[in-house]
Amino acid sequence: MDLFDFNDNEEKAKPLAERMRASTFKDFVGQEHIVGEGSLLRRAIAMDRLGSCIFWGPPGCGKTTLANIIAAQTNGEFIKLNAVSSGVADVKKAVEHARDNLKMFNKRTYLMLDECHRFNKTQSDSLLPAIEQGTIIFIGSTTENPYASMTPAIVSRCRVFQFRPLTAEDIKGALLRALGDKRKGLGNYAAVVDGDALDHLAFTAAGDLRTAYNALELAVCTTPPLEDGTVHVRLSDAEQSIQRRALSYNEDLYYDILSAFCKSLRGSDSNAALYYAFRLIEGGCDPLLVFRRLIAHSAEDVGLSDPNALVVATSALTAFQNMGYPEGLLPLTEAIVYVCETEKSNSVVMAMDAAREDAVKNKDDNIPPYLRDTSYGTKEMKAESKRYKYPHNYGGWVAQQYLPDSLKDRVYYHPSEKGFEAKIREIRQKKREK
Repeated sequence: MDLFDFNDNEEKAKPLAERMRASTFKDFVGQEHIVGEGSLLRRAIAMDRLGSCIFWGPPGCGKTTLANIIAAQTNGEFIKLNAVSSGVADVKKAVEHARDNLKMFNKRTYLMLDECHRFNKTQSDSLLPAIEQGTIIFIGSTTENPYASMTPAIVSRCRVFQFRPLTAEDIKGALLRALGDKRKGLGNYAAVVDGDALDHLAFTAAGDLRTAYNALELAVCTTPPLEDGTVHVRLSDAEQSIQRRALSYNEDLYYDILSAFCKSLRGSDSNAALYYAFRLIEGGCDPLLVFRRLIAHSAEDVGLSDPNALVVATSALTAFQNMGYPEGLLPLTEAIVYVCETEKSNSVVMAMDAAREDAVKNKDDNIPPYLRDTSYGTKEMKAESKRYKYPHNYGGWVAQQYLPDSLKDRVYYHPSEKGFEAKIREIRQKKREK
């Protein structure tokens, strides 16, 4: 055995997801809106002009893989850190190395920080000057919303690219390539995977290619070979490898049941909503998908006619996540009944749609001077700010224009006469009478 055998063994020991990780755009799966031909990111990488950025998206959708492709296709050095295990000292060391690279070799350094939302303010502050001065090109990878979970100073200096969950077809194509790849994949097993088994892995992976790869590898490697040496993976094997049974309905029926569940919530029929919810769950659907629609409808179809609907729905999700299956189905049932039986109003979604339309089609950035930030303003701006009426000096509310002149008469939210919204109408009327 020579030195290269050790390297080969190390490669074989890696999980399938790691072995099949794309190294070029040609093999990269999904995210066409980010890395498609002619996209901003693709052009920036090709010209080696990529600036600091943050990749935000769910697990297994290609964030780290894309960072590795950038490393391979640019002339700079690539340093990878994990925010969970790295501290200020690691950051300072990387920045010092990057500074030396720039001074001595005119070579750029890319700093890839995985789980970047885990960096606290002190750690982020140690990185900020290097990003500002261009000493490093920062590439953050996170599953959390960076606008809510990261230091604003870092986010404001980065371009945020939002990754989407991969489609079932994306995942299925990747699994097929892995089955045929004899060098990095499972081609040497001569595996035959039934169509329904492959579909099940692709669907239940829920957009996470890493999960699908791991399940496929487990199914192939643990299924005894037949007499002819082939490995035949059936639906039952796929169900066990991903720990989820197959849906007891086809894709069209799945969407029909989901649609019926949503319309039953809106129509206040708790009997129908419960039936369709459990038809989905007992048929193999992830309960979190049911929770997602329930929470959306608690705001869309109930809204402020009963603000507690959203509280009950989100609390039920938290309870389910803490309790697990099947006990967590109890708070789910309670939330479904609550959302169905309470007052309905679509005023919130109507307000959202109207405000978004104006924000896109009729945008007016001429904010009234007394509402502007004066921390950086001129003497005139600071003088103008004195016109602002602090509502608490007037008992909590005072008549004052907040919208720009061209939109000052817009009314987006029209409360109904149902539930809590009747109280809102009453409060509005009292304000008009002042």
